[in-house]
Amino acid sequence: MSFFPEVSQIKYEGPDSTNPLAFRHYNPSEVVEGKTMKDHLRFGVAYWHTFRGMGGDPFGPGCAVRPWEDGTDSLDMALKRVDVAFEFMQKLGVPFYCFHDRDVAPEGDTLAESNKNLDAVVKKLGQKQKDTGINLLWGTANLFSNPRFVHGASTSCNADVFAYAAAQVKKAMEATKELGGVNYVFWGGREGYMNLYNTDLRREFDHLAKFLHLAVEYKKKIGFTGQFLIEPKPKEPTKHQYDSDAAACVAFLRIYGLEKDFKLNIETNHATLAGHSMHHELTYASSYGMLGSIDANRGDELLGWDTDQFPNSLYETAQVMLVVLNQGGLGSGGLNFDAKVRRESFEPIDLFHAHIGGMDAFAHGLKIAAAIRKDGVLKDFVKQRYASWDSGIGADIEAGKAKFDELEAYMLKKGEAEKNSSGRQEMLENVVNRYLR
Repeated sequence: MSFFPEVSQIKYEGPDSTNPLAFRHYNPSEVVEGKTMKDHLRFGVAYWHTFRGMGGDPFGPGCAVRPWEDGTDSLDMALKRVDVAFEFMQKLGVPFYCFHDRDVAPEGDTLAESNKNLDAVVKKLGQKQKDTGINLLWGTANLFSNPRFVHGASTSCNADVFAYAAAQVKKAMEATKELGGVNYVFWGGREGYMNLYNTDLRREFDHLAKFLHLAVEYKKKIGFTGQFLIEPKPKEPTKHQYDSDAAACVAFLRIYGLEKDFKLNIETNHATLAGHSMHHELTYASSYGMLGSIDANRGDELLGWDTDQFPNSLYETAQVMLVVLNQGGLGSGGLNFDAKVRRESFEPIDLFHAHIGGMDAFAHGLKIAAAIRKDGVLKDFVKQRYASWDSGIGADIEAGKAKFDELEAYMLKKGEAEKNSSGRQEMLENVVNRYLR
């Protein structure tokens, strides 16, 4: 039985193609900077949006047409949904997928029942992975939907909720390891506060750190070798989330001695909500060796919430790939489409159109970034701009050889600083525009 009978294998047809069910730029085997596009981009499908999203919003219920759904959250439906997911991913040609535990398996009346349901679905996921060659980019636990997490999970004022969250993450880590997942993500869905009048902020931070240390300890115990990732987001659903942006996460990890065990999974729409560009968030994380993976989506600058739209801006995808190429790739990470089709795009085929567009946007961005790097236009300019730090007083400062006394003597003798050179912002923006073709 086919769940997408009108769609065959999505293939690369080149930039001149007008076929909406073909790639114009994503050619998996094309080599860019010595590596195939498939290996550079490591695309993944988000199980939660693509196979569980029904298009609901605060003003109306879901209207997505999903003929395979029976309206239940039963184990049988979850097992059937695995078949749907792998047919879709095979036809799309992606190498990875991601999930929350409650996306793939229904929550039971007890923790034991929930674990049993997850075991059953993981068994089928494992078989499908073996049959198709599609692998798990990362797993995670949903610690935000159930009412028990109303005050958070590891930061809850209720110690029993902390214990429940720990048990749930333990099981999700085991499932991720069993499926060969190469990363595990922690997203603090409700790890934050709504009101400081009723919040012991420092204690909640300490509890969050304790929780992550326990996870690291258990990771070593079971021999899970995947990368731990934290996903920054400043707000939604809480007023303020503790993993608010890349800088906050790096600072938190260093304060609590976790910086060697975690990297960051940066999301475009979360960067927008934090008042940053994706370019900024990626550059910050990468500068400190902490960029591990990417949630590929976009927000709407006219809307103040997490819209999770599919990426389509070549400016943005080129900037993303410049950072990724500059750091030598994402390692075990990838580009996961944490994005959902618009409510008005409700037919199953719209899932293909959305992912094809996102994959092409990043493949095109990869080619643009590689061309910019090949010509060295940005790298050479930046090197020249900071040339005063490569020798003389600049090199002494960076080496820790110059103290305030020496710096004062240097400037008293020189009298005035050398004239500044122009940043040439407009010129550089014009240069980048030349590659957007």
